[in-house]
Amino acid sequence: MTELIICEKPKTAEKVAKAISNDSIKKSYKKVPYYELTNKEGQEVRVLSAVGHLYTLKSSNSRKKRLFDVEWTPLYEKDKSKKYVKNYIETIKKFSKDADRYIHACDYDIEGTLIGYNALKYACGKNSINKTLRMKFSTLTKKDLQEAYDKAYPLTNDQSWADSGETRHIMDFLFGVNISKSITDSVLEATQRYVQLSAGRVQTPTLAILSQREEEIRKFIPKTYWLIKAKLEKGLIAEHKKGKIFDKKETEEILKKCKGKPAIIKKIKTRKTKKAQPVPFELGALQSEAFAQFGFTPKKTQQIAQNLYIEGYTSYPRTSSQKLPENLELPKILKQLSKHSQYKEKINQLKEPLKPNEGKKTDEAHPAIHPTGNLPKDLTKDSQKLYDLITYRFISLFGEPAEVESIKLDMDIGSEDFTLSKQRISKLGWLNLDPYQLKKVKNEDFPTLKENDQLKAKVISEEKETKPPARYNQASIIKELEKRGLGTKSTRANIVSILYSRKYVEGKQITVNQLGERMINTLEKYSTKLTSEDMTREFELDLNNIKDKKITEDEVVTEVKTELNSILDSIDENKKNIGEELYAAYKDSRIVGDCDCGGKLIIISSPRGGNFVGCSSYPDCKKTFSLPAGANVLKTTCEKCGLPLISYGKPRQRACLDFKCANGGEQSSNDVVGPCPECGSDLIKRMGRFGEFIGCSGFPKCRFTKSLSDFEKENNEDNQKSTDKKND
Repeated sequence: MTELIICEKPKTAEKVAKAISNDSIKKSYKKVPYYELTNKEGQEVRVLSAVGHLYTLKSSNSRKKRLFDVEWTPLYEKDKSKKYVKNYIETIKKFSKDADRYIHACDYDIEGTLIGYNALKYACGKNSINKTLRMKFSTLTKKDLQEAYDKAYPLTNDQSWADSGETRHIMDFLFGVNISKSITDSVLEATQRYVQLSAGRVQTPTLAILSQREEEIRKFIPKTYWLIKAKLEKGLIAEHKKGKIFDKKETEEILKKCKGKPAIIKKIKTRKTKKAQPVPFELGALQSEAFAQFGFTPKKTQQIAQNLYIEGYTSYPRTSSQKLPENLELPKILKQLSKHSQYKEKINQLKEPLKPNEGKKTDEAHPAIHPTGNLPKDLTKDSQKLYDLITYRFISLFGEPAEVESIKLDMDIGSEDFTLSKQRISKLGWLNLDPYQLKKVKNEDFPTLKENDQLKAKVISEEKETKPPARYNQASIIKELEKRGLGTKSTRANIVSILYSRKYVEGKQITVNQLGERMINTLEKYSTKLTSEDMTREFELDLNNIKDKKITEDEVVTEVKTELNSILDSIDENKKNIGEELYAAYKDSRIVGDCDCGGKLIIISSPRGGNFVGCSSYPDCKKTFSLPAGANVLKTTCEKCGLPLISYGKPRQRACLDFKCANGGEQSSNDVVGPCPECGSDLIKRMGRFGEFIGCSGFPKCRFTKSLSDFEKENNEDNQKSTDKKND
């Protein structure tokens, strides 16, 4: 009997193979590594790997106006940059022919379930599903993987998980493709300009939340208020009990009453409070803390945490749990961590019984994030930071509560009430186990005073203004999305990242730019369903209900198409207005300078991919400037001609937008050297920032280019072949 195990990533396949047998043999097929071994029952086993998703969705009939028919297709067929995926699929196909049984060993969550399910269904054949067992694990340690292998259960038990994952992909594909296509077409029809715009089921409501905050900030009217403070002896500062005072006259009266009067201590109140241990990290809390401590974006934190998991150093990161069950053998993990001196010093302070503090949140698939006890080697600086953050938090869960002592002094100055408060740590407890949390707690010196003491006081006022609501940062918007039930723990970081890549938002404190705000304003005007979070939240609940077998995939997809038709109808009814408004917003957001003709120079997206700079007065003015791939147009201008500078290349270089200016005025001969292989137009010699090259005369519609040296080399080879044929 031959068994085939399919893992999610090559590193996981290696760990699974070594966990099942100490004598696994690494081989390769088409440069794809796989492992052969014999399990303890004497069966032949091959361990193979995917590389994440091997299959993706595409429209099965792209000629239709509304792309509602979808099918799974190999990823490499749709995304040409993923050619390597073909070898992984062919490797699975090859070895599946001899397999009698299959084991799905991808990550235990909805996405991981779908990755393995599709690999089995489309590479191994539909019949493989009924012959497949599922491994469930939360760490890639040898112990956990052996246990998951021994306790593997029928994959059909998790069919609803695969259905939920597939439904999410279909839902997001249908919304993203159809709405993005519809609003892009509306601009093209209204203005004859191609502008690639995007919208999505979760992306657009998220942008709407951020835009609403921008509106609140813009509409905010600051109010003047005064804070009254008393500067006392010994460097102490007391504050008036009223706090913010919005009446200037009242402020002046208080200052007058207090002038020249001493501060008399009326009452001193001290108290001790226990500061409980923190709860274990779940993904959202880890992302928030890593942002606060290191400035890591949530997406970066998620990527590093995933790598730590794959290396076997920490548990599975995409979890909502704040629980650490006993079967994790927590004392054993602490013992293993003690092999490192910096953790040993903390662990030695722990007292029996070793029981972790836990939170309320649970996750049916995985425990809270924790170190496995396998000590890492050769981590990058950022990976080490995150590992330490996770490990110190884990150790601190077993500590004793800390104690914080506070003192409050009530005092009288000219018959006005003032207070002074201080705080210090009276017992470090668990705070001594987590250096990241220790630095957050105030530890102030207490004044040596007693009741009825009098202190010299100088009372002053500070004029201030109320502040608008704070902008979200990447960590706080993810918290807000979780609070509102939008997206999932696995997708929220990517949603925020997409808004940045689409150039709708910018900055560490997230600012929605003009394009993002006007996009939301336009869509809200003509299609409130698309920007509203209600529909998105309801579909998230539907996805959970599919997983819980309360509703079927077909029912949800049917509802998705109904809602989508309604949204697309509203866009179609207002296509001209939507197109004109979105193009105006796009054009204004892309202005980079002034054209000689009086128009504006704007960044334009080509239908064939890439960007170039053209005039807003087209077709009256046809001036264009090419942009290298990945170039950014800067606010600084060229000293010679006044056009903007661009930043491009690796390492980054700066040059004038006009390549003629960048090349000192040198121009190409524009000689025709042959036909374009892509569109048939003339190929001509052009001058670029890197010197002369071959380009299509049909630019910007056709963007075919080739370096002059490569072109001449190919021509010489062709000429040599022709000569050889004649000689033969």
